[in-house]
Amino acid sequence: MPGAYEVVIGLEVHVELHTASKIFCSCPNKFGNAPNTNVCPVCLGLPGTLPVFNKKALELSLRAALALDCQVNPFSRFARKNYFYPDLPKAYQISQYEYPIAGIGSLDIFKDGELVRTVSIERLHLEEDAGKLLHDDANLSSYVDYNRCGVPLIEIVTAPDIRSSEEARLFLESLRRILLYTEISDCKMEEGSLRCDANISLRPPGTEALGNKVEIKNMNSFKAVQRGLDHEVVRQTKILDKGGRVSQGTRRWHEDKGLTSEMRSKEEEQDYRYFPEPDLPPVVVDDAMLKKIKNTLPELPVARYQRLMADYGLSAYQAEIITTERSLADFFEETLHHYSQPQKVANWLLGDVLKVINLDAKEIDDTLFTPIHLAELLDLIDGEQISGPTAKEILEECFKDGKMPAVIMEEKGLGQISDTDELAKVVAVVLEENQLAIKDYHEGNKKVITYLMGNVMKITGGKANPQLVTAMLKERLDK
Repeated sequence: MPGAYEVVIGLEVHVELHTASKIFCSCPNKFGNAPNTNVCPVCLGLPGTLPVFNKKALELSLRAALALDCQVNPFSRFARKNYFYPDLPKAYQISQYEYPIAGIGSLDIFKDGELVRTVSIERLHLEEDAGKLLHDDANLSSYVDYNRCGVPLIEIVTAPDIRSSEEARLFLESLRRILLYTEISDCKMEEGSLRCDANISLRPPGTEALGNKVEIKNMNSFKAVQRGLDHEVVRQTKILDKGGRVSQGTRRWHEDKGLTSEMRSKEEEQDYRYFPEPDLPPVVVDDAMLKKIKNTLPELPVARYQRLMADYGLSAYQAEIITTERSLADFFEETLHHYSQPQKVANWLLGDVLKVINLDAKEIDDTLFTPIHLAELLDLIDGEQISGPTAKEILEECFKDGKMPAVIMEEKGLGQISDTDELAKVVAVVLEENQLAIKDYHEGNKKVITYLMGNVMKITGGKANPQLVTAMLKERLDK
């Protein structure tokens, strides 16, 4: 029965590094170009070509290692991982095996502000990507696009520390935030720049020995990772409950069907016949290089999350959402340089501002709306020059053309009416036309005042100062 076994999960995460060129040649590292256009003799594996290591790829891998608190190895080297497959033109992949760029590290995962688990990282190594197979089921044909061959990758391998599909998702979300904050990768799973394979096994609670593990591939979203692992828990549980034995191997996740299917038996390390890459020298990292890279690291997401709560009194929920993207956290703190009330900034940023951004499917720093726009908008509200509903209307206009809120208010005549004489005349008209509502109010129905307020707003086009109108209505009704 589900729950009778302990779930043991380890992840292998492949991350495409955000470099201009590939790892061993000068071909552009760019997604979306026509098939087989970002290629050259080196990444196509033609005889007589030699690889040249991309220094930027090394720097980004070291940034990742330091951000994940990994132990950087002063000496590492590349190896040839041999296997035959159509997407690998050389019939081997240049990777790292015995001597990776970094060893033991860790990543804390949180839920609702509470530490869930510290996941150990066993290794972080550099390698080149393979090509991509394109299948044409209608014509029973397959094609290969070698544009991705030679794209620089880091592979991050966790220890089998994860105990549920939810923890796996939380780990990936935390890892993605770190990679984005440190500008190591764009982490676009839909483009393949962040890919995850999951190893899962079950064992009786309280035992130390690991069960036979199954590797799950073809999961292209965090949701798919969680669903794939959940399915595999159920599948393996049924096998073990019947006294069966889970076969070690690799399985493919089918998102449309919600299940996994067998791909192949799992290769062992000896199957790849690793041996040192003869055409590349060892990679030597000294303390000066590490110190220089460490000094360029930004404040990491967890530290920023904790500081936003401590410095600005944000709730765990507010801090978590704001620190999801570095650009959003930067926007929040920059706004506070111009407007000093963090709760109001957070409420507007997480409410109406994100609503407009999500409709456009953009990042906040890709819009015309800036922290100065938000600060001025909040100042107009505080100065009772505009109402809340009017501010939302102005906000949408700011995103369209980048004009400042005060300019839009003046151009469209959206300023709030706070003239007491003018408002008194409108209130008098509304009361005169709603004698039945006045009677209801005097009989104890205090909600009538909302109805009367709506009438005032209708006449004034939503420009009436709500505080003044409320005070006037109460004063007249309570006489």
